[in-house]
Amino acid sequence: MPLLARMLPAPLTMEVRRGAVAQLGALLADSRVATSGRVAVAVGPGQGDHIEGLIAPTLNEATVFRVADGSVEAAVTLGADLRKGAYEVVVGVGGGRTIDATKYAASLAGIPMVAVATNLSHDGICSPTASLVYEGGKGSFGVPMPLAILVDLDFVHAAPESLVRSGVGDVISNLSAIDDWQLANVERGEPIDGLACSMARTSAEALIGRRDSIESDAFLTVLAESLILSGMSMVIAGSSRPSSGGDHEILHAVDQLFPGTSNHGELAGIGTAFCYFLREDAGRLRQVVDCLKQHKLPVTPGDVGLSEEQFTEAVILAPSTRPGRYTILEHMRLSDSEVRGRVADYVRAFGS
Repeated sequence: MPLLARMLPAPLTMEVRRGAVAQLGALLADSRVATSGRVAVAVGPGQGDHIEGLIAPTLNEATVFRVADGSVEAAVTLGADLRKGAYEVVVGVGGGRTIDATKYAASLAGIPMVAVATNLSHDGICSPTASLVYEGGKGSFGVPMPLAILVDLDFVHAAPESLVRSGVGDVISNLSAIDDWQLANVERGEPIDGLACSMARTSAEALIGRRDSIESDAFLTVLAESLILSGMSMVIAGSSRPSSGGDHEILHAVDQLFPGTSNHGELAGIGTAFCYFLREDAGRLRQVVDCLKQHKLPVTPGDVGLSEEQFTEAVILAPSTRPGRYTILEHMRLSDSEVRGRVADYVRAFGS
């Protein structure tokens, strides 16, 4: 095996198919995943009963835990249960909140985690972070990546369309994040990881020109692979750099100022388009906007219910959400009035 292949922190297996939840027992029969049969399964409150019914025939020895929500408290509670039960592996089955809570709980218990995704809303499926809610807001916590990853297309097709489409916005934002990282390398001498950049860029380029969408199994398979590859790029980089730039600074600012405005991927897509507008990169901007429209994603602040003034406020706050991260926002150092003007110009250019 080549040295590079042995060094990459890749999961043992990654599969995207229909019926993955019902076939979970076959994966756990792999001795590389579990040997003693002490398996815990974590499910969310929404589809917990349905998922438990599907896995019961093949996981008779498994203990099923319910994860109340995507909070630090829920993850810590699950972690304590896992430690008490001396489980060998925990399987998180569900959307982003359940998987993130399970990742963090597994890290607290010191055991590996298997991710079974039932939605494709963002690249947290296998990222080295868990995004969890706590009293002070929402934070990202470092965790090991999953030991194995499954995506069940039956569940993805049944998920709310807006959440599935939002995964496209999160993947496309990699392009802006990479440009920001390269800018920081030129302007600040920040080290850059070429392999991480290549993986993050490949995941975005695989989607940006496609003319099919979430109705197609073929498209969902590429979306799932792109989200997973994006997460792996962050593992290799040792940070979120290849997938989070000025675009994500803007979305985090929106989350802070106007919580509940929209979901992660939709805001990432708007942030990406606006950052390319600031860069005056007409070619890439047109690609990004066309892609967002192709997948019925919002393009302007008004599309998610934000006024120009509110979006301006978020762009001004954005750099403070990631102190030390150098992006197009920090590079341009726009005054408040200049930001207000650029936002107005952007809305005029792409508003309906």
